[in-house]
Amino acid sequence: MTENNQHSPVLALEGLTRVHGTGAAEVHALRGIDMSVLPGELVAVMGPSGSGKSTLLTLAGGLDTPTSGRVLVEGIDIAAIGRKGAAALRRRSIGYVFQDYNLIPALTAAENIALPLELDGTSARKARRHCLAALEELGLTELADRFPDEMSGGQQQRVAIARALVGGRRLVLADEPTGALDSETGETVLALLRARCDAGAAGVLVTHEPRFAAWADRVVFLRDGSMVDQTVRSRAETLLSGGAAR
Repeated sequence: MTENNQHSPVLALEGLTRVHGTGAAEVHALRGIDMSVLPGELVAVMGPSGSGKSTLLTLAGGLDTPTSGRVLVEGIDIAAIGRKGAAALRRRSIGYVFQDYNLIPALTAAENIALPLELDGTSARKARRHCLAALEELGLTELADRFPDEMSGGQQQRVAIARALVGGRRLVLADEPTGALDSETGETVLALLRARCDAGAAGVLVTHEPRFAAWADRVVFLRDGSMVDQTVRSRAETLLSGGAAR
């Protein structure tokens, strides 16, 4: 796949299955999921608790290994490139927003955001410029030199979102990114995610909120590890609903 090919998926899940445990304790978290996300597309994943939403996201981000099936990011099979290759792919191509923030306590907000860039060879000065721009986008410039324990839960969540959006990552995966935020800030975060997709990235958003799913081009529904339905929204519908807030 080439970066400029708008018809090639940034993310492709092929026959994705994840089984935990064995015997009587065996749990099928995902059952043969096929899904692709194109450049410029934001896909929302919805479903009841335990339906496999977060499992799908961790597999898509290369944070877990499927029992069967493949995960391809920009045409690269994550399982085929080894642990080091997968780690490099995550740093360069994948932005991940975790439910529990996953910030490093000993690093400031700016250092948390800059860390993936620096690990990938970006100079500290350039990485800081990128992270300050990301913080400014979210209205968090004043938090740059604060540590996580000096921030509220909502502030930590927005710093985690800034870390996922910084740099030129082509795939953004967000697991309930608005969970610790008030409605107005949640809409701001979704607007930023939508804008990143409109600029050419692909996004997958796990949410239980229909008003946030309204920002997506497509909504996928999971139940008991299976994809049971999906709703494709026209561009006009996207603009007239959540997208109208942009």
